[in-house]
Order: sequence, then structure tokens, then C-alpha cells
Amino acid sequence: MAWKPEGYTSVAPYLVVDGAQRTVEFLLTVFDAEPLRMHPVGEGRLGHAEVRIDDTVVMLADAADGWPAIASHVHLYVPDVDATWARALAAGADPVQAPEEKGDGDRRGGFRDAGGTTWWISTQVA
Repeated sequence: MAWKPEGYTSVAPYLVVDGAQRTVEFLLTVFDAEPLRMHPVGEGRLGHAEVRIDDTVVMLADAADGWPAIASHVHLYVPDVDATWARALAAGADPVQAPEEKGDGDRRGGFRDAGGTTWWISTQVA
């Protein structure tokens, strides 16, 4: 048996959020994520969930006693930063920064989802 699941990277972000199922649905809509493992713990809560966004697995869970929700920041390169930005806002994200070129070769923007995670998205342009 392999020491990690097939197709998983060695490092994966792990988000503890308020509303993990809602966050999973957001990631499916905005980033065309692929749902992997889902472990419900009752009353619409997830004790552990995994989705794949492009080549990376993101793990997440609902906050619980001793495991509070933590505001996190995650950066992703996407094929079209403007289209992803528009999907995120249409899916209910709060804008943090509209996409713009910063002089470092990327066009970048950011938004916050309902679970409290800020997603920074970039497309390399130069």
C-alpha cells in the first residue's frame, strides 16, 4: 500500500470553517472542485471533507468544541482570474480586492467565502 492516497500532494491546506458543507458547495461552483471524501457528523455538519481543485486536495471540517473556525487565506492560480472572480461573487463571496495586475507578472484578486476563508486568485500574464 502506498504511504499516501493516489493523486494526493504531500501538503494540503486544512480549513476549519463555519459551514463546511456550504464551503464545499462554494468550491464546487467557483473552482469546479471535485468532491472526494465526506464524513458527516450529523445535523448537516462535516467532521472531515476533501475536494480536489486542479492538482491539489483541500481538506476542511466544521468548527467544533476545541476546534474553532479560523480565518485563513489560500492562494490559487486559475486559468482566468476574471471569470473565477465573477463566479465567486455570483456564488455569494464578499469582494476583498478586484483583479488587477500588480507588476509581478500576475493578475490577482481576492474574495472571502461565507465560511471565513479568503481566497486569493491569480493568472500569470507576463
